[in-house]
Amino acid sequence: MNAERDLSPLTPGVVRALTDKLYEKRKVAALEIEKLVREFVAQNNTSQIKHVIQILSQEFALSQHPHSRKGGLIGLAACSIALGKDSGLYLKELIEPVLTCFNDADSRLRYYACEALYNIVKVARGSVLPHFNVLFDGLSKLAADPDPNVKSGSELLDRLLKDIVTESNQFDLVGFIPLLRERIYSNNQYARQFIISWILVLESVPDINLLDYLPEILDGLFQILGDNSKEIRKMCEVALGEFLKEIKKNPSSVKFAEMANILVIHCQAADDLIQLTAMCWMREFIQLAGRVMLPYSSGILTAVLPCLSYDDRKKNIKEVANVCNQSLMKLVIPEDDEMDEAKPSMTIPAEATSEESLSKPESVTTGESQRNELDVTALNKPLCFPCSCERIQVTLNLDGIVQVLDYHLSDTSIGMMTRIAVLKWLYHLYIKTPRKMFRHTDSLFPILLRTLSDESDEVILKDLELLAEIASSPAGQTEEGHGPSDGSDVRPGPVELHVPARAGQLSSSSTKGLECSPSTPTMNSYFYKFMINLLKRFSSERKLLEARGPFIIRQLCLLLNAENIFHSMADILLREEDLKFASTMVHTLNTILLTSSELFQLRNQLKDLKTPESRNLFCCLYRSWCHNPVTTVSLCFLTQNYKHAYDLIQKFGDLEVTVDFLTEVDKLVQLIECPIFTYLRLQLLDVKSNPYLIKALYGLLMLLPQSSAFELLSHRLQCVPNPELMQTTDNTKPSTSFKRTAASNIDYTELLQHFEKVQNKHLEARHQRAGRAEQLDRRVVL
Repeated sequence: MNAERDLSPLTPGVVRALTDKLYEKRKVAALEIEKLVREFVAQNNTSQIKHVIQILSQEFALSQHPHSRKGGLIGLAACSIALGKDSGLYLKELIEPVLTCFNDADSRLRYYACEALYNIVKVARGSVLPHFNVLFDGLSKLAADPDPNVKSGSELLDRLLKDIVTESNQFDLVGFIPLLRERIYSNNQYARQFIISWILVLESVPDINLLDYLPEILDGLFQILGDNSKEIRKMCEVALGEFLKEIKKNPSSVKFAEMANILVIHCQAADDLIQLTAMCWMREFIQLAGRVMLPYSSGILTAVLPCLSYDDRKKNIKEVANVCNQSLMKLVIPEDDEMDEAKPSMTIPAEATSEESLSKPESVTTGESQRNELDVTALNKPLCFPCSCERIQVTLNLDGIVQVLDYHLSDTSIGMMTRIAVLKWLYHLYIKTPRKMFRHTDSLFPILLRTLSDESDEVILKDLELLAEIASSPAGQTEEGHGPSDGSDVRPGPVELHVPARAGQLSSSSTKGLECSPSTPTMNSYFYKFMINLLKRFSSERKLLEARGPFIIRQLCLLLNAENIFHSMADILLREEDLKFASTMVHTLNTILLTSSELFQLRNQLKDLKTPESRNLFCCLYRSWCHNPVTTVSLCFLTQNYKHAYDLIQKFGDLEVTVDFLTEVDKLVQLIECPIFTYLRLQLLDVKSNPYLIKALYGLLMLLPQSSAFELLSHRLQCVPNPELMQTTDNTKPSTSFKRTAASNIDYTELLQHFEKVQNKHLEARHQRAGRAEQLDRRVVL
């Protein structure tokens, strides 16, 4: 303000009044400026109008003197009022100096700037929309202003601007989104409140489709949802709820793929509200988008699976996560197994949504680079949603899914329900995509075997179901190059087991039963591998054998063929080098065979020995049962080979009779009194046809010391009737036992020799153990 001529057409009085410290004098000067500008408008003198605005801007509003800046602001507002509808032609010149004052250190000046801009916007109305971004940027800063008067003034201006946007149909949403995306990550509570309020306004305007740009702001919304202010959290929750309602109404216009990874991240949030909200969104996405979400399965599982083990404190999250898990599982179909994974995608019929079928995501990727790490930067291009006759292209990234499932099953800290869900997923994948899944079987097999040691019976049951499916699936036999390693040595060793690729490579004593028996379904190469490794695990974990062994074997007999299981285990145990374990395992298998309801059919098959297959099974079992003398006798009782049982008992005199041996004889006597051997006790009535049965029982009686078992068996034998009293008139009918034995074609002499050979091995092993123990004692003494 150097000379009077420099500020013309403003008079010296107006200039002095504009720079006065009193508001009333500045207001009078503003009225004079308004009058002057009205005259210029009437004269259509645009150059003078621009000159006045430039003077007020440069010489006053941007002045170093605070009172001059205040005068400049009220003067610019007066110009806008005078211009009326023509103010839109000069908005850039009017707005910019006012916005500059928003950053002033003086709170009063910032308030006057709000007041001036309010008047400018009120006059211009819809004409300010081209300048909306700079106005929004300035307001977002004032929303966090520490001065309550400034904040109040900015709120008035904010409401006015919202009214203008709501009324107009010319809002530039495309130009606004980048600014909104930037501002939405503000950590200031007031700025966040300001952002959310604008999102709610824009969402409510029918002509503004904010849903198209939801992927740009969704992550920021979830960030705000974790704010410490309850009011802001509630506002954000409402905004997200409105978006979700819109998604349900118009799924055909939603870019599901672009938001999938965003939801995956927030489904793992530490904040319960964020996690629950993200999980609810994920549930709706899976149900609405269908197979469009399939490429993101590994990321979704990473987020969902841990939630399944939440306690009642997070019951809501757990329930929604369970729905997500079940819905995602249903998306995997048999067609996913038909495609070669080397190809980028597969084409399948689109699943119908609530309105239209979904189209194909472009360049869809899963989001995992590690087991528990997500690459959330690879989001997709916008999706289009054509009519239902279109077909969608999706890729089932089985490698990523299996990697996530393997990780969660291996993590010992994971809860029981999560482990069960993982096993259900693996079972489902083996059912729906067996060919692809068998490429992962070698890596999964060890962890599945370790899971048999789990504390939960339910986990073990699901694990056994999965192992049974692997062992019996035809895909496991036909998949070349992906089966277990070939090898002829099937003996369980201390390091690694070599497994035959086909049942034809089993020993000669077992192949007949496994290959030729029409009563047993064909098992693939993994069945024998499973049996070997299961026995190896029992051998290394005796507590597992004692606590869960019978339970595991009984369940396997229900899931697979019991004859195959006993046949293969007997064949493996025949070559077991740890004779003590072999004896213990045979005793366990024998107890299961004689007492389990699951093996009723197999017991009947062995009891009659009517078929070549049943006789072959008996011989196979017998050779392994020889590891335990008493179990061998019980097998003979079961199969009604009473003469051979008597011959075996005769050999007991040459064995080392220990306390354990007598205990097993005691248990056998108790077992004879059980319902399993009802037929045996009834055969005691036919003394003439079953002399060796009575002799065998008397042999057991002679082995026993004076005990309760001795009294029990003695009392039973006392009840055997006199043959003379039991004689009938019909003597022409031959005994069934003689007919059966004659037709059986079993070389009992060879079996008896095998029994002696095995028992000699056990005797040598006991002597060796005793010698080692004696040497150890001597070293300790020395």
